[in-house]
Amino acid sequence: NTYKMNFYGITAGPWLMKKVGEYGMRADYFDFGADLDIYKPTAPIKKKKKICFYARPVTERRAFEIGVMALDIFKKKHPEYEIEFMGWDVSNFKIPFKFENRGIITHSELAELYHESVACLVMSLTNVSLLPLELIAAGCIPVMNEGENNRMVLHGMDQYVDYAETNPIELAEALCRAVERDDIDDYAQAAVESVSSLSWDGSYEKVEQIIRREVTGR
Repeated sequence: NTYKMNFYGITAGPWLMKKVGEYGMRADYFDFGADLDIYKPTAPIKKKKKICFYARPVTERRAFEIGVMALDIFKKKHPEYEIEFMGWDVSNFKIPFKFENRGIITHSELAELYHESVACLVMSLTNVSLLPLELIAAGCIPVMNEGENNRMVLHGMDQYVDYAETNPIELAEALCRAVERDDIDDYAQAAVESVSSLSWDGSYEKVEQIIRREVTGR
């Protein structure tokens, strides 16, 4: 109902602006960024046989169950790879393969996990996560479900995002492609360089501009 109350919206990315617009709400958006002081690679990049998963069963839009099924398929094809879950304590869940339950961890711990991991499975069924750009900045390849909600927000910054249809088989295949590259470390370095100018500064400035414009009328 708030979308119909003549408020002016400021949304995280253009997909949400489009969604509220379907209810008649006027809005503008800011682009996503990443903190390159935190999410930067170690030098030289040297990946371990490890992938990670943004695991939040308490958040339905993170498609936890689909992710677990995809990882189960992946683990059968690549048993040599470690899998680490982060984002929530999942110790009460029955997971059909061996994994490390990291739970909620700090930004610096996240950055270290990204440095070590070849790829990270990040599911988003509504607005895209903040993780993909942080992953790329740290040299970890995001594997994500295909969708306008993800592509529209990351457009122009997603050269190194590996999209797959939202089903376990194709997501598992995308993870397999990531770990089967002959040039894993070089590819990760190229990903880092693709977002070397990324920051939140432009987003901060745009939010201020939107507020000033709407308050003052100019």
